[in-house]
Amino acid sequence: MPAHSSYDAIIIGAGVIGACTAFELAKNGMRTLSIDKLPEAGYGSTSGSCAIIRTYYSAFESCAIAYEGWHYWKDWKGYIGVDDEQGLIKYHNTGCLVIKTEHNHRLERVCEMMDRIGCPYEHVGVGDIAQRMPNADTHQFEPAKRPEDEGFGQPTGPSVDGAVFFPNGGYVNDPKLSAHNAQRAAEAHGAEFLFNRAVVEILKTGNRVSGVVLDDGSRIEAPVVVNVAGPHSSKINAMAGVDGTMSISTRALRHEVAHVPAPEGVDFEHQGVVYSDSDIHTYCRPEVGNHILIGSEDPECDEKEWVDDPDSFDGNFSEQWNVLVMRMAQRMPDLRIPGTARGVVALYDVTDDWMPIYDRSDLDGFYMAVGTSGNQYKNAPVAGKMMAALIKSCENGHDHDNDPVRFHLDHVDLDISLGAFSRNREINQDSSFSVIG
Repeated sequence: MPAHSSYDAIIIGAGVIGACTAFELAKNGMRTLSIDKLPEAGYGSTSGSCAIIRTYYSAFESCAIAYEGWHYWKDWKGYIGVDDEQGLIKYHNTGCLVIKTEHNHRLERVCEMMDRIGCPYEHVGVGDIAQRMPNADTHQFEPAKRPEDEGFGQPTGPSVDGAVFFPNGGYVNDPKLSAHNAQRAAEAHGAEFLFNRAVVEILKTGNRVSGVVLDDGSRIEAPVVVNVAGPHSSKINAMAGVDGTMSISTRALRHEVAHVPAPEGVDFEHQGVVYSDSDIHTYCRPEVGNHILIGSEDPECDEKEWVDDPDSFDGNFSEQWNVLVMRMAQRMPDLRIPGTARGVVALYDVTDDWMPIYDRSDLDGFYMAVGTSGNQYKNAPVAGKMMAALIKSCENGHDHDNDPVRFHLDHVDLDISLGAFSRNREINQDSSFSVIG
């Protein structure tokens, strides 16, 4: 049971973004309670994340907060500021290699945004791709197909257009542990966490949130409630009655990630990079044991499996697992397809344009950090800071809807408008409408 019956803020969800939000609010002197229906921090969609840290997005503000976030991951111990009995995560700065395609505008827009935020990159010619992706087949395979489609695996052009290498990028070895680290950091500032409890009702007084009711009947009061519930975010918004008052909505999407051995003779664990390829609509990163994690960039030929009830979905691997590995094998011809599927099946919480919502709601005191799965893990420390700044400003009477809060990115030394992440924005047509966001 929580130590008190009332708090300054309740955070629903203890994934990495929820834990970082609790950390930042607690540092601001707020007495917070984080509630999660699962047994530990990071137990849900955070634990299913590939935990890739990258700076390239299809929107400027996303690039800016991602590069800001990279500075926290590379000095995670400095950000967390406390010890954790489970140890601290390790960040591997492998760099990121991204193939130039028509789909990503040959990365011209991305490189322009990197110039604006001062993030380094270098162009890689077709002949040099194999230096970073050993034995790579650099033929063009676009458009993405399924294995049963005619011409699958057959080149459609002599070569891709080259690539861009981003040296400031990599991956975190244990995403679940990162949430636990943030929990311990928050607790050092007085934050409390309550697990194995679900929120079943959002309390209101007039047009103001006033607390929550838990599945054991407990009523906990707070003038601020923050929805960071991941794939359950749409259900929490419905409880609060704000789901019909937003231009952008969230839905739970089932995703699979394959976990396969690297090709024989290739030390991908120590020499591999984070790799993104919208020619074959697949991404990957190194994994311990000289393995490779492979995920999808959601091509149109793949049917999206939306999940209405995030508490009930098929956690077994499907034929999509084989599709992922076979698509990557187009670029890595020596990649073998194991007889046993290994990896992760999890739910992503995504918006209509795959960009997150970091915003207030039409219910005073009710805030949202939602639609974040798949591409916002890397932004967790910055998202926590942005939510703390937004909540402080709005609770002090600022009209964020009509005059969006400006947020300063300390490491990038840049101000951005949090209006870019508004619930009432128009769908961002510059988005890739995929996990790349």
